[in-house]
Amino acid sequence: QVQLVESGGGLVQPGGSLKLSCEVSTSIFSIYAMAWYRQAPGKQRELVATAARYGSTHYADSVKGRFTMSRDITKNTVYLHMNSLKPEDTAVYYCNANQSVSYWGQGTQVTVSS
Repeated sequence: QVQLVESGGGLVQPGGSLKLSCEVSTSIFSIYAMAWYRQAPGKQRELVATAARYGSTHYADSVKGRFTMSRDITKNTVYLHMNSLKPEDTAVYYCNANQSVSYWGQGTQVTVSS
């Protein structure tokens, strides 16, 4: 059983930045892949960024060049650095861990509005 706890969401103006954190209850190296998803009101959940254990990171076209996924193995924490935020980035952001079974965090709300 893997537990994920997201934090860092909030209200930010367009063009601003936020950093989301996802604390993982086990070693990140034991997890095949970590990912960030988001779900806006009335829309399906969509993949934002994903990183395999020993692979490269991939991003949705809508966030390329603005978002960066990183990890701190000493803290078993994965981050999503979000810059140049747009109103269309408003959503609940979820952390996901794929370890043969898929685990989800509770989500953190990000609202981009002036």
